[in-house]
Amino acid sequence: MEEKKELKCLVCDKSEQEVPLIMLTYKGNELRICPQHMPVLIHNPHQLIGKVDGADEFVAG
Repeated sequence: MEEKKELKCLVCDKSEQEVPLIMLTYKGNELRICPQHMPVLIHNPHQLIGKVDGADEFVAG
């Protein structure tokens, strides 16, 4: 039997049962983020270092 992976926001770890999640792909990986934390992705991507492989390559625009 296949185990279902719990989907969580990459910033706050809230699950899809608690908040809506937006799915993104980066370097072949699926990531999820809640709408509350989209500004982190847009304006402060350096805060994702250690949470997303390759985040040290992000540049705030």
